[in-house]
Amino acid sequence: MGLKWTDTLDIVIELDEAHPDVDPMKVNFVDLMQWVLELPDFEDTEERCGEKILEAIQMAWIEERED
Repeated sequence: MGLKWTDTLDIVIELDEAHPDVDPMKVNFVDLMQWVLELPDFEDTEERCGEKILEAIQMAWIEERED
């Protein structure tokens, strides 16, 4: 079963592996959404995404980097 927008932690882990040199604090939501859609395990649709979801993913990515 593939990733959905609500699988924030799993998405963050894959984003961090795919984009290790990116500062998640500087990623705009357009790029972030595209990167999530391009993840090999991602199976949700763009229509199910919103600003709150992208914000949650970005914040979790920032927290993941701080750990």
